[in-house]
Amino acid sequence: MIRFALVCDRGHDFEAWFSSGSAYEKQEAARSISCPACGGTDVRKAPMAPAILRGKSLRGKPKQSERLATQERKKTYAFLKGLRDQLTANADNVGPAFPEEARKMHYGETEARNIYGEASVDEAKALSDEGIPALPLPPLPEDHN
Repeated sequence: MIRFALVCDRGHDFEAWFSSGSAYEKQEAARSISCPACGGTDVRKAPMAPAILRGKSLRGKPKQSERLATQERKKTYAFLKGLRDQLTANADNVGPAFPEEARKMHYGETEARNIYGEASVDEAKALSDEGIPALPLPPLPEDHN
């Protein structure tokens, strides 16, 4: 996963996660990235400094850059955790049937509703190729336990 700082044509700054740089480029070309503030789809990468982590200072205290990086990780984690909590509270978990259910709703075979579930990389690509909106959530640390 890679995180990009983005900006819409109205000047709203936001960040988004992508599976790769080429995934961003494909979504940007398809205008499928939308600004969370205004919904605009004229979005481009914003300048951003690379996150470089360095060792601890000689006194054993974390350097300011380390503290900022830790704070940024905590903010990102809190955001993703909140997003996941909101999603699971307001959507149906369809598990591995996600691609099938998303297609049924997209093609009007079943009533549209909020769903989440599981899809392989190939299934997610196929949904994207069909123009079916689906968004992967990056795994959280507790997902590995």
